[in-house]
Amino acid sequence: MVFNNAISWFELPTTDIERAQAFYEAIFDIKMIPLDNPNLKMRMFPVSSPMSISGALTYNTTFYKPSATDGPMIYLNANPDVQIILDRIPAAGGTILVPKTQISPEYGYMAVFTDTEGNRVALHSVPQQAQDNG
Repeated sequence: MVFNNAISWFELPTTDIERAQAFYEAIFDIKMIPLDNPNLKMRMFPVSSPMSISGALTYNTTFYKPSATDGPMIYLNANPDVQIILDRIPAAGGTILVPKTQISPEYGYMAVFTDTEGNRVALHSVPQQAQDNG
């Protein structure tokens, strides 16, 4: 099997979905899309098409548990520069754990933060010349 992209969907658990939505809308300067049903509340990250890679904030008291130390860590797209997003995190209620750090000249930069729900989340941005060549 060959993957075009290793990730197709992700879910970030919340304990207060409205607070989490406000945080992510503030740091990424976006409007999230509500998608609720009786058993699960979701706030989807905006996408350009239904086939785009995306994810959502999720709330269900028995199925999801935020964690700053356990489980997988996802990297959210912070192009064109991780620092733009990092600069918004403290005012929105998050905490920066790892500042902007170069991975390599080709692979760009990363950073790690905890969100308002206690999730450990990473950011990634690729230098413009790498985007142009990729």
